[in-house]
Amino acid sequence: MKTWLKNPLCILAENAGGGILLEGACIIELVPAGKQPSSEYDSVFDAGRHVIIPGLINLHHHFYQTLTRVYPQALNKELFPWLKTLYPIWAGLKPEALRVSTRLALAELLLSGCTTASDQHYVFPEGLENAIDLQVVESKDLGIRVVLCRGSMDRSQKNGGLPPDSVVQTCDEILADSERLIQQYHNPSEGAMTQIALAPCSPFSVSEEVMLKSASLAEKHNVLLHTHLAETEDENSFCLEKFGCRPVDYLEKVGWLNKRTWLAHGIHFTAEEIQKLSVTKIGISHCPSSNMVLASGVCRVPELEKAGVAVGLGVDGSASNDCSNLMQEVRQAFMMQRLYYGSQITHLDALRWATSGGANVLRRPELGCIAEGTQADLAMFKLDELRFSGHGDPMAALVICGAHQADRVMVAGRWVVIDGQIPGLDLEQLKIDHQREAKRLQEK
Repeated sequence: MKTWLKNPLCILAENAGGGILLEGACIIELVPAGKQPSSEYDSVFDAGRHVIIPGLINLHHHFYQTLTRVYPQALNKELFPWLKTLYPIWAGLKPEALRVSTRLALAELLLSGCTTASDQHYVFPEGLENAIDLQVVESKDLGIRVVLCRGSMDRSQKNGGLPPDSVVQTCDEILADSERLIQQYHNPSEGAMTQIALAPCSPFSVSEEVMLKSASLAEKHNVLLHTHLAETEDENSFCLEKFGCRPVDYLEKVGWLNKRTWLAHGIHFTAEEIQKLSVTKIGISHCPSSNMVLASGVCRVPELEKAGVAVGLGVDGSASNDCSNLMQEVRQAFMMQRLYYGSQITHLDALRWATSGGANVLRRPELGCIAEGTQADLAMFKLDELRFSGHGDPMAALVICGAHQADRVMVAGRWVVIDGQIPGLDLEQLKIDHQREAKRLQEK
C-alpha cells in the first residue's frame, strides 16, 4: 500500500512541500510543493493542518522512575543524596510495577512525538530478574521502536558504592543475562524495532570487572554500550579517589572509548577530554531538564558538536525530569543552550538534536530524517491550541511556543497515535493502575 501525506502545513525536509509518499515501512518519495507523487498511490491523508517532523528519538530514560515522581524526601537534592534517598524505594520494585511504569512512560513518549525510545534499567531486586523481557512485551504492544539497555550494578554500599545490596547482582549474573537478552531479542537489521545495548550504570555503582567484560561482550555481539558519565563534580571526585583518574580516563582504561559507546549527560568534560571523545566517535545524550532539576550543570553541546561528537536528547528518568515528554525536552534544550551560547542556537538545532542527532548516536541512519529510503517514523502536530495563536513560522512555533502533544504519530508506516490517542490503550485505566503501583511502592 502506498499512502500520500499530502500538502502539510510545514515539513522538516527539503523540497517536500507537497508531502511525502510512503510504501510499507518506508518513505519512497518527497513531493515538491504544487506537485503530485510520480507513481500511483492507494490512499491520501490530507496533512494541511499538520507540521510534520521526523519521529523524535529518546536516548536516555529510566521507565520505572515514573513511579517516584517528585518523591517528597528526594526533593531539592543533588545527584548523590538524591540517589541514596530513592534506592531503598526502588528496591521494592515488583514485576507488575515495572510493567505498568514502562507502559505509562512509553505512552507519554509516543504522545509527545517520540518514535524510538532508549531505556536503561539497572535495578534488579529479587523477583525482577526478567525486567527487560517485560519491557520488550510492553514496547511491542504499543508499536514503538526501542533500544533496551540492560543496565547493571554490582558495587553496593558494602563495596564503596551508593546502592543497597538488595538491588545489585554479581558480575556472572549480569553477563549471563546480557548474553541471553542479546541472543533472544537483539535485531541488528535496518529498520529493527527492538535492539539491546549493554549499560553498566555508572562508575560509582559498577566494578571495573563488569565494565571490562561488558565491553568485550558488546564487541563479540556488535551491540552498543551505554552508561552515565561526567554528570556531576561528585562523580569526578569519586573517580579520582577510587581509580586515580577522571571519568573519561577511566573509560579508556576499561575499554569503553570506542564508537560503540554513548554517554548520558556528558557535562563535566575538559577541552582535552572533548577532543578524545571526538577521536573515538563517542555519542552524548543531553538531558537538560534532569540536569537543571538536580543542579548538575550544562552540557557543552555546541563545543561537542564542533569537535565532531554526535549529540542527541534524552528525557532521563521521571524521578529527576518528572515527565517523559520528549517534545518538551526539545524546548528545554533550546532554551538552556541559548542561555549559555546565545542566539546562534536555533529551534532547528534543537529539533536536529532530537532527530538526526539521536539517530547518529544510535548508529541508525535509517531513522531521524525525512528522506527517500528512510523509515516512515513521523510526528505530526497541529497548531490549533491557544499557545500557537498568532504564530508566523510553524516549525519554530513547535519549539518556541511549546508543543506538548502530537496529533498523529507513525512508526514504520503504522499509525500508533491517532487524533491524540493511542489506539487500544485505555489511558484512564492506565493512570489508575500506575497510581496504585506508585502508592504501593512508596508506602513500603
